[in-house]
Amino acid sequence: MDKSTLWAWVHAERTALATTLADLSPEEWAHESLCPGWSVHDVAAHVISTPQIGWPQMGGLVARNLGRGHNTMIFREVKRLGARETRESILADFDRFATSTHHVPTTTSVEPLIDSLIHHQDVVRPLGRTREMPPEAAAVAADRVRRLAFLMGTRRLLRSVRLVATDVDWARGSGPTITGPMQELLMIASGRRPDPALVSGEGVALVPALS
Repeated sequence: MDKSTLWAWVHAERTALATTLADLSPEEWAHESLCPGWSVHDVAAHVISTPQIGWPQMGGLVARNLGRGHNTMIFREVKRLGARETRESILADFDRFATSTHHVPTTTSVEPLIDSLIHHQDVVRPLGRTREMPPEAAAVAADRVRRLAFLMGTRRLLRSVRLVATDVDWARGSGPTITGPMQELLMIASGRRPDPALVSGEGVALVPALS
C-alpha cells in the first residue's frame, strides 16, 4: 500500500469524524458508543490522542497499567482521557492533529486508519447516523485487523469463516461464507455488529454479534 494514499485516507476520515462530532449535541456526545463502556466523548478523545503518543507518553501509559492486559490498559486510558478532555479540547486537537502522520510506537501506520474508520462507525451507528467507508481503505484496514484478531477477540471467528466483499476485490479465510460490503466485513472482523440487512451467507450464523 502506497503510504501517501494510506495517510490520505486517514486524514480524510479524521476530518470527516471531526465534522460529525462538531454537529453533535451534548446529549449525543454523552451517548454510549458501540464500544462497551465508552461514550462518544471517550471514543473521540481516544481517536485523536493516538497521533500525540510517542515514546515518552508510552512510558507513563505502561507505568499506570503494570500487570494489566492490553485491552484493560486501553479501556483505562480511554476513560482517563475522556474524563480529562473537554468537547472543546477534543475538537481543537482534531484541528491540530488531523493531518499528522505519527503513529503510536510499536504499531504500524495502518492502525490510525483502523482507528479512524472503525471508531467513526462506533460513533455514528448508535446515533442513527451513517458514514460510508471507502471500500479500498476498509480492505487495507481489514487485512491488518485480521492480524490483530487476538486483540479484537475475533480470532476463532475469522479462522472459521470466509469473508467475501461485494464492492471491492477482496476475499479472505475459509469456511462458511459471509458476503457483504467491505465496511460490514471490517465491522465483523473487529468484533462489531454489522448491518444484518447488508450481509448474507451461511457464515452469518457464526457471528456472535448477530446471535
